[in-house]
Amino acid sequence: MDLWALADLCTPWCVHVAVTLRVAEHLNTGNTTIAGIAPAAGADPEALHRVLRHLVAKGLFEEPSPGVFALNEAARQLLEPATRLAFDLDGFGSRMAGAWGTLLSAVRTGRPAYHEAFGRPYWEDLDAHPRLAADFDALMGPAGHGTPDPHVLADPADWEQIRTVVDVGGGTGSLLAEILRAHPHLSGTLVELPRTVARAADVLQSAGVADRVTVAAQSFFDPLPPGHDLYVISKVLCDWPDTEATAILRRCADAAGPSGRVVAVGEGAPVAPSSGDLLMMVLIGGKDRTLDDFRPLATDAGLEVRRVGRQSGGRHFVELSVRSRADI
Repeated sequence: MDLWALADLCTPWCVHVAVTLRVAEHLNTGNTTIAGIAPAAGADPEALHRVLRHLVAKGLFEEPSPGVFALNEAARQLLEPATRLAFDLDGFGSRMAGAWGTLLSAVRTGRPAYHEAFGRPYWEDLDAHPRLAADFDALMGPAGHGTPDPHVLADPADWEQIRTVVDVGGGTGSLLAEILRAHPHLSGTLVELPRTVARAADVLQSAGVADRVTVAAQSFFDPLPPGHDLYVISKVLCDWPDTEATAILRRCADAAGPSGRVVAVGEGAPVAPSSGDLLMMVLIGGKDRTLDDFRPLATDAGLEVRRVGRQSGGRHFVELSVRSRADI
């Protein structure tokens, strides 16, 4: 193992710079020379040339002749909307890159250290910067994760028993829209903060389901709309430490009652070491959880794991029901 290469910060920063300057987009439109790219990107020609030559040496981009660059298969990934959102140093990517500088503090304290870099805790920082919040919402939606998979019940026949669905912390409603499109007999409720649900109307309208959706502009730490058949919480619990994740599940249990059910999407999978897991630790104290990690949280929230399923893309989900008093 080359320790120096393993610890090298040069290449990641060069990738961020290339994304921020839209190098791949310039190349994609036929602007392929440093003499053309640099002024279009607002960069110094010599400095940009040095950055791109480093990336060529790492396998990102090609330089078929001196000062002339081209996309290769690896570089075409930089054209994807999610890449731009995550890596752009003029936007949300600046927060993601800068947060890594607080990793040592997070490891020493066991608490998120984002505020040390940016002056506020993560969620408060998003609230204070609407563009960052919009980028985050976009990254969590189809632009970042693709079209959501509406398959959130292990047995498709169970949908016949469902009439109303609540998407808890559902962002701009992309998952709820897909569920309602797949099951025309359903109506839904989107629970999300006011700044986010304000952008949900276009998503729901485009999907043709707006007339079947009620919006609850609120926090999921507050009491949820009660008495519905199914409460779905997708890719949310991993954003929170155990105490807060349990509190969210408890709100779902309270609202679902004895006859309802709760589905947690993105929970219960075998967890491999990942940069995403560490980033959640740094940003917000969240984490990926195996089924063994998740089960005690569900129990503390008054829920019981019934089944574990997998969506077509491989994402796991956990079906839960409210525990009877005899079980508690």
